[in-house]
Amino acid sequence: QIAFMTLTLFPIRLFFAAFMMLLAWPFAFIASMGSDEQELEKPLCWWRKIVDVLLKAIMRLMWLAGGFHWINVKGRRALPTEAAILTVAPHSSYFDAIPVTMTFASIVMKAESKDIPVWGTELRSLQSVIGSSEGNHPLGTLQGVTLQAGSSFNFFFFFFYFKIMIFPEGTCTNRSCLITFKPGAFIPGVPVQPVVLRYPNKLDTITWTWQGPGALEILWLTLCQFHNSVEIEFLPVYIPSEEERKNPVLYANNVRRVMAEALGVPVTDYTFEDCQLALAEGQLRLPSDTCLLEFAKLVRSLGLKPETLEDDLEKYATRAMRMKKEKADVKEFSAYLEFPVSHTLESMFALFDENEDGVIDIREFVIALSVVCKPSKTLETIQLAFQLYQSENGTITEDDLAHILKTAMGVSQINVKHLFRAVDEEEKGKITYDDFYRFAELHPHFAEDYLYPDQMGAEGGLETSSLPAPNGICTDFSPENAEDENTPLQKKLN
Repeated sequence: QIAFMTLTLFPIRLFFAAFMMLLAWPFAFIASMGSDEQELEKPLCWWRKIVDVLLKAIMRLMWLAGGFHWINVKGRRALPTEAAILTVAPHSSYFDAIPVTMTFASIVMKAESKDIPVWGTELRSLQSVIGSSEGNHPLGTLQGVTLQAGSSFNFFFFFFYFKIMIFPEGTCTNRSCLITFKPGAFIPGVPVQPVVLRYPNKLDTITWTWQGPGALEILWLTLCQFHNSVEIEFLPVYIPSEEERKNPVLYANNVRRVMAEALGVPVTDYTFEDCQLALAEGQLRLPSDTCLLEFAKLVRSLGLKPETLEDDLEKYATRAMRMKKEKADVKEFSAYLEFPVSHTLESMFALFDENEDGVIDIREFVIALSVVCKPSKTLETIQLAFQLYQSENGTITEDDLAHILKTAMGVSQINVKHLFRAVDEEEKGKITYDDFYRFAELHPHFAEDYLYPDQMGAEGGLETSSLPAPNGICTDFSPENAEDENTPLQKKLN
């Protein structure tokens, strides 16, 4: 089929789809002239309404050329006065632009998206809101949209409603589950309308993930389908409770649960950042039984924000150096972090309380936080760890190196005898960071050469037992899908 379609229908579809996109560009350019986020608080002028209707028609012809002959829409699209924000999931492909071009809602997009040739102009014509990859969307803009929805300037034109559309997952997944929703859409505390997407093709050529086929290959395979199907279901408007208005994370989780039930898929408390951590290509590749994924989840639950983690790391490292080798109990750990004692903080404390004696080494927390902040920058974490563990003459022992590496990889035991002897060429029984750095420069795959080959339990290898995790590692958090409880995170987000 692929061979036949490549030689016949594919070039025709590609030509007409590209032609329609180029045809839309001048209209989008006119619509985007002089626009800024402040215009979200104003109704569109008459000529903008006409341009938007023309763009909507052109975009529908573009999808038709791509083989999306029938777009199945279920449910009732709420009026702006009922819900000004549409939350769409799962986000799995650039073909998710279909509901955007159908509703012509403004979308929240990454800043770099507006610079994409042709398509970036068309995105700007939607009065798109510029946000960050962490989901930190401008709160004032979202509030402006919700104010407009409740004002006397509401309008509809040829069944076209003005709204804002957000993909709260913030990245593409393979639709096997719903990952953690970013709270940006839920911060205003106003009603939202959940929208779920389905691509019921027998063969999935739609999914676009960062370890899957590339964008061009997906486009080619999708245009080689005889027919492409998409279902867009508008769920009932979700009205938040008073508690949810005060807690955007709770609000986001509850909306996600409703959407997961409609899709018949589980949810997972892990995020795209967790996937990056699990599959980071640093010199210390994390083992499958690492507890650092659980630690990263607890870091977020505690309220430490990804965008400020590096500043927090520097602050916590400085405090740990002042404490030297002193250990801390839960109350002291709470004071150190400047967070009140809570279930989340106690769970984090338990990850490092290996001996269950009620005290932990603060230095291990700092090392783990460094790995979460910089998953691919192994030597920066090792350098920080040397500063925390070194004696007055700047050296560490084999036991110190074992503590550093077991914390950096999130395992309970590790044998570093072979690695330490390889670094300690003069057999002094102690090494400096300069010694380790020189060795790492000569042996960039030192972990694979000295640790990972013996992962199956041979002498000098990495033991497979991990630190206790309160909720389990890489598990599925949907009670109604308990049979999938041990599905690996990589499979979930691949």
